[in-house]
Amino acid sequence: MLEQNIFAGFGGQGVLLMGKLLAEAGMFEGKEVTWLPSYGPEMRGGTANCSVVISDEPVASPIVTVATTVIAMNEPSLDKFESAVAPGGNLFINSSIISKKPSRTDINVYYVPVNDIANELGNPRVANMIMLGAYIEKTHAVDFEKVIEALKESLGEKKAHLIPMNREAITKGAASVR
Repeated sequence: MLEQNIFAGFGGQGVLLMGKLLAEAGMFEGKEVTWLPSYGPEMRGGTANCSVVISDEPVASPIVTVATTVIAMNEPSLDKFESAVAPGGNLFINSSIISKKPSRTDINVYYVPVNDIANELGNPRVANMIMLGAYIEKTHAVDFEKVIEALKESLGEKKAHLIPMNREAITKGAASVR
């Protein structure tokens, strides 16, 4: 198994956290992983993306140029990374804020209204977890419970009360692409 992923969006959308949680979940499963964040100097509101590689074999490079999956949380990210999806690969689009359709027909495209679902849940900050749930449902790259385990570690004791809301968001994201 080799998953080469690019997560991209505006700073503040939780793109780097999505990638980090995915990489940590992969580590918890004993897989080889890399996580390579990249963001503009503005951070919140600027562009942010990360590359995550999950493999059963040692990872040769953390840099992803041809991705099995791209997650685009905003239109500039779709514009920049659509061409990076390998033929037959996956493109997840935040359809709450991206109305543009991809130009390619040789990839699997999933439209996930993450902001709308997050608003229904009463917490716009879980949009990234909704997208992560959709990704896990379609790729099965890591186990759902390992992502929750990574989230618990990332949030720590002080923010443990946020786990149920994030679990629900991941579950709703998975359901949105079934």
